[in-house]
Amino acid sequence: MERTTCCVVGGGPAGMVLGLLLARAGVEVTVLEKHEDFLHDFRGDTVHPATLRLLDDLGLGDCFARLPQTRITEVVLPDGAGGVRRIGDFRALRKWGVRHPYVAIVPQWDLLNLLADAARVEPAFRLERGAAVTSLIHEGGRVAGVRYRTSGPGGGTAELRADLTVACNGRNSVLPAAAGLGVTEFDVPFDTWWFRLSRREGEQVEQLTRRPGRGRFAIVIPREGYFQIGYVARKGTDSRLRARGIDAFRRDVAELLPEYADRVGELVSMDDVKLLDVRLDRRRRWHAEGLLCIGDAAHAMSPVGGVGVNLAVQDAVATANLLAGRLRRGAVRGRDLARVRRRRLPSLVLVQALQRIMHADLAGPIRSGEQAGPPGRLMTAARWLPVLRTFAVYLVGVGLRPERAPASARRGGTPEEHTALVQSVP
Repeated sequence: MERTTCCVVGGGPAGMVLGLLLARAGVEVTVLEKHEDFLHDFRGDTVHPATLRLLDDLGLGDCFARLPQTRITEVVLPDGAGGVRRIGDFRALRKWGVRHPYVAIVPQWDLLNLLADAARVEPAFRLERGAAVTSLIHEGGRVAGVRYRTSGPGGGTAELRADLTVACNGRNSVLPAAAGLGVTEFDVPFDTWWFRLSRREGEQVEQLTRRPGRGRFAIVIPREGYFQIGYVARKGTDSRLRARGIDAFRRDVAELLPEYADRVGELVSMDDVKLLDVRLDRRRRWHAEGLLCIGDAAHAMSPVGGVGVNLAVQDAVATANLLAGRLRRGAVRGRDLARVRRRRLPSLVLVQALQRIMHADLAGPIRSGEQAGPPGRLMTAARWLPVLRTFAVYLVGVGLRPERAPASARRGGTPEEHTALVQSVP
């Protein structure tokens, strides 16, 4: 029977950060990742200023800076008169002492590989790939570990016992419901369909832009060598969109983004268009005895603002700060786990409130099929209350209560290991 001190379910940004921080604190930790690798398109690829500062704390900032990336410094919306209005400028964060006043767009697999390479040098860390968690193990009225399936030749079922299990495996995790953790859901009027189009030399790289249409709009995210496009339309219309076929979808994209009409042929079939079922919710409790949920497993975020990864990583840092000492002593109880939610909830509630305001502005045009203009309340606030605009950028980029890595983690292993890690990045 396998055993560990902390079982982290999910090898995404939150799971890998938590595993690294706990291992550096001397806590035996096993991360179970259901996929064999990290190479998956259209995961959250935004790395916000607070996460960039964390990477500096971990001694990984230089490594990360060498990864191929696009840096977003501002967010613009059409003003309804043929021009655009800047609603967010991350460069303003310099006045707040923010070291990295931008959002880095980096393939998530590059970030995860960087964290995995840093964690492998820690004796207390283990990453198990191809391990799909299927259920919880209950013993004596508490969660005592997980059951999982292994992939590949000779795959089967296995169990991992742990003093603490942390669910970091996203909004579709089966673990919160299995532990009886209720959820509060908020109305979301739209879904998002992600795809990519090539980006040519000289095309804009520092702005995240939004383009309106009738009952829909597009988000354009500049990436290294291509544009990631989010096509946003009424929730529940995926089957109708696919039934219309790729030619109709290409026409919709060309209408929304006429400057890219010459490359919509890169979309070969609707298989190139990936649906994101947008949800906004939060668990009323994040824990049961022996189990803690963080990230999207505790609070599914809308893609508005691209804040999901940043909030999940902040949850992981708070978890390590609050629980590492308890885990070393083998004495984690429900009241200790409840402290994570209490610490993180104010930041989460504020960000979700901002997202709900934006959703409400978008709901009418999307549901009625009318022209989706600029979000009214948001634009009004940006025009008349610039201090609120700066605060919104700070809330999205840094957070109400930014978390800092514990002292035990603020180095990249030995100097020799850190040098080798830096040199391993192409």
